[in-house]
Amino acid sequence: MPAEIEIRKFEAKDREAVRRIAHDTALVGDTAALFFQGREVISDAFSLYFTDYEPGSCFVADAGGEVAGYLIGARKKVRAEAVFNGQIALPLFLKALKSGVFLKAQNIVFIFSCLRDLLINGIKTPDFSCQYPATFHINIKEGFRGRRIGAGLVSAYLDYLRSHHVSGVHLATMSDQAAGFFSAQGFRLLYKGKRSYFKHILHRDVPLYIFGKSLLQVV
Repeated sequence: MPAEIEIRKFEAKDREAVRRIAHDTALVGDTAALFFQGREVISDAFSLYFTDYEPGSCFVADAGGEVAGYLIGARKKVRAEAVFNGQIALPLFLKALKSGVFLKAQNIVFIFSCLRDLLINGIKTPDFSCQYPATFHINIKEGFRGRRIGAGLVSAYLDYLRSHHVSGVHLATMSDQAAGFFSAQGFRLLYKGKRSYFKHILHRDVPLYIFGKSLLQVV
């Protein structure tokens, strides 16, 4: 990783930069604007829990004061989902409703694509949170990719989890390139499926990979 890139803990000043990157990388590394109009809604959905409810589990790559990428994590995915469903989901839905995003043609098409995917592929995936309780999302800003920033962020996060005696971590990705990256970082493929909700844009199904890594020391 270049010497000018510093991997450090997330700070409140990084919140807006993280939200921008979350939006701008939401479609397998490309902008969410290709499938959904509503930057604030997407940014909330992808990052609000992590930056506002568990900021201590988040890291950024700092390139001379510019956030080049982030890793936003949760030590217990089950807790993160409970907080999202109980405290974030309804206000987010009302915010979206008030802003009128559900009336935009592009968003209606995406919502129907999600419903179609639900009927075809189902929403259930295996639950790995018992053996691998932690989770995370990682994204690198365009222009900073291919510089080992991702490896630095993952390493910092895994050290953090070990310091809190977390037994394992798992994550999901829809990117073949990311799948190769996580394999190289020592993650094990736990599940592979597919999703169709971007088919009207990408003209293909996308894979859904779930990877896990045990953090328990083998004696």
